[in-house]
Amino acid sequence: MRPMATRAENPSAFEPEVALPERTARPWANLRRLSSVHRTTEQFLADRPFERGPWLAVAFGLGIATWLVLPGPWAWSAVLALCAAVSAASRLLAADGALAHLRLAVMAVALMIAAGLAVVWTKSTLVGQPGIGRPVIAWVQGKVIDRQEQGAQDKVRLLLAARIEGLEGARRVRINLPLKLDRPDLVDGARVRLRARLMPPAPPMLPGGYDFARAAWFQGLAATGSVLGPVQVLSPAPGGTTLGRVRQSLADHVRARLSGSPGAIAAAFASGDRGAIAQADEDAMRDAGLSHLLSISGLHVSAVVAAVYVLAIRLLALVPFIALRVRLPLVAAGAGALAGIGYTLLTGSEVPTVRSCIGAVLVLAALALGRDPLSLRMLAVAAFVVMLFWPEAVFGPSFQMSFASVIAIIAFHNAAPAKRFLAPREEGSVARLARHLAMLLATGVVIELALMPIGLFHFHRAGVYGAAANVVAIPLTTFVTMPLIAGALVLDLGGWGAPGWYLAGKSLDLLLWLAHVTAAQPGAVTMMPAMAGWTFGLFIGGLLWFALWSERVRLWGLLPVALATGVVLLSRAPDLLVSSDGRQVGITGEGPGLLLLRDGRSDFSRDAMLEGAGMDGAVTSLDAWPGAACNRDFCRITLDRGGRRFTVLLARGRDLVDLGVLAAACGASDIVIADRRLPRTCLPRLLKADRALLARTGGLAIDLTSGRVKTVAETQGHHGWYRWPEERRRWSAKPTPRGRPLPIG
Repeated sequence: MRPMATRAENPSAFEPEVALPERTARPWANLRRLSSVHRTTEQFLADRPFERGPWLAVAFGLGIATWLVLPGPWAWSAVLALCAAVSAASRLLAADGALAHLRLAVMAVALMIAAGLAVVWTKSTLVGQPGIGRPVIAWVQGKVIDRQEQGAQDKVRLLLAARIEGLEGARRVRINLPLKLDRPDLVDGARVRLRARLMPPAPPMLPGGYDFARAAWFQGLAATGSVLGPVQVLSPAPGGTTLGRVRQSLADHVRARLSGSPGAIAAAFASGDRGAIAQADEDAMRDAGLSHLLSISGLHVSAVVAAVYVLAIRLLALVPFIALRVRLPLVAAGAGALAGIGYTLLTGSEVPTVRSCIGAVLVLAALALGRDPLSLRMLAVAAFVVMLFWPEAVFGPSFQMSFASVIAIIAFHNAAPAKRFLAPREEGSVARLARHLAMLLATGVVIELALMPIGLFHFHRAGVYGAAANVVAIPLTTFVTMPLIAGALVLDLGGWGAPGWYLAGKSLDLLLWLAHVTAAQPGAVTMMPAMAGWTFGLFIGGLLWFALWSERVRLWGLLPVALATGVVLLSRAPDLLVSSDGRQVGITGEGPGLLLLRDGRSDFSRDAMLEGAGMDGAVTSLDAWPGAACNRDFCRITLDRGGRRFTVLLARGRDLVDLGVLAAACGASDIVIADRRLPRTCLPRLLKADRALLARTGGLAIDLTSGRVKTVAETQGHHGWYRWPEERRRWSAKPTPRGRPLPIG
């Protein structure tokens, strides 16, 4: 047989007899490339095992956050329509199952985003209460809903469902009553009549500040104020025992048995009443990273539930008749759940406590069913339940910090290096203890790193030594202080609780000593100016990606975190901070501290200015600053920023000023700030921030170098608590000497 020729021997033998037509590009080639992207994404999802439940909870929370970020109903409706369209379009993705993971992910995420937005929009519509239009002094008559004693501030806070003179309908109002005007019959259920000075719930004083108006909207509060004169009790509270009275009696009993600061903190642990804690102790606990111990949350509920669970299962195991016939973990879980629910009700049923109770009950259910109690899936269920009933909690630091800390714990302990480090091995008890203490310290560091962006965003501060302090404080509180308080309360039934209270007081003295020593260390607190919302979003998105994925792909989450960190480190404080009423002005960059226009009688105003500037130091009155020229009516200061000089004129008096003199002073100034309406003849070169402008913008943060003016109004959207009657628009002043405008709005 003749062998076949190779291509090298006879190339023509391998050429086709008829030339094939060249392949021409088709218009749907791009669709094929898009299909390859789909398949790549599908392969990515299929190759990496991950928990789907946490991502669905994240999408639900993203929908809630979208409602807050977007300005109003038209934008919210557009997002709902877009989510519906995306969900419907996802059905077109390879119906044969080739893209099953991608199809399911797109549909589920779109539906959960829409559900989150719809839930918070619905709750806002149902419970939101518009605030009163303006400050008033009026008679208020109604029923006491809640009473909170705040002995450290010499006042009692009353929550009333009442009618306000001159306004229609019943409204919720919160009244501060001085202790000297308090009465023993001012308790829950009493009907009262009083005269009060009422204020509408306040928006943020400065851009990035605490938004009490938003919190009041979801609480149904229409006004806050203070009592003017004695309170008339029209009818006493009905007889019987209520949880509020039990809680107050318990707090009074604890403080009677244990005096001073330890007694105030013990009362907070036992009843949730923090009103008697001294401000100095509150500040020290906050700066030491231990303030979470003062609010009843996951740590306290978990300690109560765990103690009851262990006691129940150990005591029942001692009875053979029960141990042989009853599944002890199920009974112990039921006892722990009842204890957690009772403790939650006793301590006031605040949202953080309810959230912690739900999580503890889910953990008990997992233990009773033999499932993993500390998993991301269980945490996602707890988060979803909380967001379903309290969607507004997503906006607050309590929700964010508690879930971030638990996610950090679970993700860290599920990581391969942590598992290897904690794996059982042949070693002595001392080495085992040292290894677990090292892991506890490392866990504390991880938690502090996870919580730092949240603390900086909401409070403009973050503790540095909190991880080390918590290594001592958390075991001390969980295993020593709370059991001693519980034991002392039980022994008080027979009059034998004195030794327990003595030991509990000593443990609380140690906790306070630790807080004050830690807070006093150099660099214990990191202060930063207000963080932009998109920067915070980068932090949260990156940390969630890092925590919820596994293997090396989780490292992608460090990219947005690194970008956000760079933005925060490069950020600088605004040069001028102007309060919403114009009465207080803060100036940065003139020395190490903050210059204030007025000394002021309000610590709140001063603290808000320091937080907005990212400072934690001393303040100096402007009239005492050598670089400022002040008289009874005005102060003038010249600021060098970005290679330019800016002359700022600030009003500080209330007397009439000659119009000609005022016009000349305004014309010689770049910026004029006043807490009153200035005449049209006042024409500064750049910006006139008087009462007329501030009524439309709220507080201001002015950066002279960039020419940017950030306002409170631009961060508010048109939600129910929006207080500015005019539509937001942009005002542009004349160009700065460097050619950049000073936009407002």
